[in-house]
Amino acid sequence: MRIAVLGMGRMGRALAGRLQAGGHRLTVWNRTPGRAPEVVARGAREAAGVGDAVAGAQLVVTSLADDEAVAAIALGDGGVRSAIAPGAVYADASTASPALSRRLEESFPRFAAMPILASPAGVAAGSGRYLVGCRREVRTLLEPVVASLSETVSWYDDPTQASTAKLASNLLLLDGVVALSESVALGRAGGLSDDQLRELLGSSPMLAPGLKNRFEGVLTGDLDPWWTAALGAKDARLAVETVAGRGGELPLTACAQRRYQEASAVEPGGDIVAVAALYRPPGRPTA
Repeated sequence: MRIAVLGMGRMGRALAGRLQAGGHRLTVWNRTPGRAPEVVARGAREAAGVGDAVAGAQLVVTSLADDEAVAAIALGDGGVRSAIAPGAVYADASTASPALSRRLEESFPRFAAMPILASPAGVAAGSGRYLVGCRREVRTLLEPVVASLSETVSWYDDPTQASTAKLASNLLLLDGVVALSESVALGRAGGLSDDQLRELLGSSPMLAPGLKNRFEGVLTGDLDPWWTAALGAKDARLAVETVAGRGGELPLTACAQRRYQEASAVEPGGDIVAVAALYRPPGRPTA
């Protein structure tokens, strides 16, 4: 299949590489050119603009940072909507709000929300879980492509359900990292060493697998940032706004959102584990 992938951040590059491994013909684009040399070296064409990338594609996929970026690329002047071929499918793999997914479904005849539960390494290895929300006729067109990406797929009848599912899953880790940071802070305040905390908390049955993957990062601050604190704050905000739109509240997540905003200000570009630095006593080393 001829596929255009727009957005060559770490997740976009991993997704593009996985599509190449599945035998698809790829065109890629990024606002800043030259961000995907390894993808281009394997045969992808780097387009000069969105229109150039989308022209002739049977499937267009965006992997972008936030609602604003997705809306601009999908719906703005010279964007996907103005260039996509009749009959082609547009799938957004970004972590976006359900409200934006609804807007995109209304703007494109064939649209799917397709967020991914995985790190970039997991996507590249084919172990990601894809949350795909779309109408039945779009599912029929997408199924062969998604099957080449992963064996683990959750299908939803509505794009907003897929976007909501991604935020609900992210929330477990975002709130959990803050809770783990506070648990470590409590242990240190009571005189427990980091080795004692590793033995106590690192092996605890209450530490979920996803949270366990970030345990050392919380403890030492040493982790390659692929999900930044700034993006964590964004995801928490989207969750709070989604529930507020139905008259509800997420007070725990609202607090976590503020913590990630603070962590991002202290350590720009740092992973979500940077939130743990907010709890370290002054002068304590991060590792």
